[in-house]
Amino acid sequence: MPEALNQSWSADFMHGALACGRRFRSLNVINDFNREVLLIEIVLNLPVLRVVRVLDKIAANRGYPIMLRVDNGPKFIFLRLTEWAEKHGVKLAHIQPGKPTQNAFIEHFNRTYRIEILDFLSVQNAE
Repeated sequence: MPEALNQSWSADFMHGALACGRRFRSLNVINDFNREVLLIEIVLNLPVLRVVRVLDKIAANRGYPIMLRVDNGPKFIFLRLTEWAEKHGVKLAHIQPGKPTQNAFIEHFNRTYRIEILDFLSVQNAE
């Protein structure tokens, strides 16, 4: 459990679809200490270079975290992200495959975001 800001951030991806059926991705990043949402990046395509730019954008205002907790998805195991982490002194903490509870803060946020925002927008667009 982090005891101060920027000790630990969590990041995860979500998928969704627009009313027209076009799919999008969302990169969600939170500060684990106070559960503050640092950024939600919603795009149609999110290559690893964009992930790195997003993290740098957050760090420009906040400073870099000591640790970034992520899953083992392809965007989070790229060499480019590992290089970024090493360059900025950030420890990458990969959770075990199939163990989302090891990243509980972001999983809780994702569930809330899905129910209160994305599902709500889907219902509104359907009416």
